[in-house]
Amino acid sequence: MGRPLPEAVRQGVVEVAAELIGSLPPDEIPAPLRRFARFERRKRARLAGQHIAAVLEKDDGFRRRVAEGLRETHADLVEAVEDGNVPPAADPVRVAVLGYLLRPAGWTELVGSAREELERSATASEEEAAERRVAALKEELAATRSARGAEFDKVRGELREAKAEVAELRRKLHEARTRFRAAEERAAAVAAEAERELATARESTAASEKELRKLRARAAQAEAAAEAAKRAAREGRNVDDVRLRMLLDTLVDAAQGVRRELALPSTIGRPADVAGGLEPERQAHRTLPGRALSDSDPQLLERLLTLPQVHLVVDGYNVTKTGYGELPLSDQRSRLVSGLGGLAAQTRAEVTCVFDGAELDAPVAVAAPRGVRVKFSAPGQTADELIGELVRAEPPGRPVVVVSSDREVADAARRADARPCPSSLLLRRLGRA
Repeated sequence: MGRPLPEAVRQGVVEVAAELIGSLPPDEIPAPLRRFARFERRKRARLAGQHIAAVLEKDDGFRRRVAEGLRETHADLVEAVEDGNVPPAADPVRVAVLGYLLRPAGWTELVGSAREELERSATASEEEAAERRVAALKEELAATRSARGAEFDKVRGELREAKAEVAELRRKLHEARTRFRAAEERAAAVAAEAERELATARESTAASEKELRKLRARAAQAEAAAEAAKRAAREGRNVDDVRLRMLLDTLVDAAQGVRRELALPSTIGRPADVAGGLEPERQAHRTLPGRALSDSDPQLLERLLTLPQVHLVVDGYNVTKTGYGELPLSDQRSRLVSGLGGLAAQTRAEVTCVFDGAELDAPVAVAAPRGVRVKFSAPGQTADELIGELVRAEPPGRPVVVVSSDREVADAARRADARPCPSSLLLRRLGRA
């Protein structure tokens, strides 16, 4: 056979062979097709189609084995094909498949008939599709003509509206030109009047400048007299300052003598020293006091830390877990206390750092720098409660800043007349330091 099988016939032959491969023992399957035997039938026909077709063309035994399977399912049609009496109503593709596999006399004519029938079917389908396309194009042309007519009417309406609008614009332009000429005339009159007023103003300015020069001369004389009076006052005040300084030195010497005589201590305790809580094993020196700020103004913290006797109370774990919570608790405490030591040295503020003692199995040693007081809450007491006790222990009027992002702590501090400050603001200040 010189020409290749039509695609429909080739696909039918491959599907019959693919179905047979799935039911044969592995040793009866041709070697090139054994690796496709485990595939599902449709997948086998799709992926191994070329290999199956090649084996059918070369292996007559395998082809006859495939044809034998059709004798059971299509016995009457197989017998008709072998006898050369194909029913006119039979499917030409199915007949061509049987002819290819059985190879009776004249089987190539059966394949050729199937090819011609397929070509006629394809031609008929193309003609029907062409007729449908022509009908669709006719409908589209009619719709286009209708739409074009409607669009033409719309354009004519828009043209009439545009002409009316142009006429209106011309009328408005004429009115505008008339108003412009009237405005020009008024502007000329105003310019003439302004020129007259300018001349009058220049005359007045010349007279004013003359008077100003006289006043400046008088002012210079008055300044000279005032400067002479200031020099005389400073000389008298210098004598008074010397007398006041001598009196102050006398009072200071007397106060120091009284302190030595009464053996008074050089420092006094702070309210935070007597508040509850646990002291760490190694305590730092104490410093001075503080007050609070708004999260919207970072510069406010700097101003608050410069208040006299300000006391800065820090919610330790709230700050550390906000800034570096990934560190162990001991490292968190050390890092925060070290930073607070630098802050205390810079601002001279009293700094108290409070940690929750409930997270500790035993008292810990904290090497706090000078100026930082470290406290742990006592058993049964939270750090929030200890902070409240510290704030309430301060005398009324003393500025106190409570650093914590805990809403309850901030609200309690505000009720106690302290100023709350978010932890993020202190972390930003420590990072800059």
